Amino acid sequence: MVRPAAVRWFRERGIDVHEVHRDVETERGELEMEIDLLMVDDTDIVAIEVKSKLTQADVDQHIDRLRNFHRGFPHYKGLRVFGAVAAMVVPREVGRYAYRKGLFVLSQNGDAISVPNDEGFKPVEWVQEGVQ
Repeated sequence: MVRPAAVRWFRERGIDVHEVHRDVETERGELEMEIDLLMVDDTDIVAIEVKSKLTQADVDQHIDRLRNFHRGFPHYKGLRVFGAVAAMVVPREVGRYAYRKGLFVLSQNGDAISVPNDEGFKPVEWVQEGVQ
């Protein structure tokens, strides 16, 4: 349910999504990770963690995946990586926590999504060795 609304929302904000991949997995040595929804355009990637009810632990685990994204998916080297979390229920304090960590926060709102990230929000760009 998140996919169509998220694609539309990110396109409206300049990330012209061309590819959407669900349940993307990688195993490289000891590194294993799964991305629920991977949205790709020519210069950017948005890796989205999707949950029914978002918790702070979910946010922290997703940040760990983002820190290791380029190690797990080296073929995307050179593309900017942004993170997002999406859920049917996003408790206010958890949404604020994710926002402060530089993640887009998407919550279900009928057939659309609600994104509390304001115009002043600066998403974190995850790079090869962590955060830029």
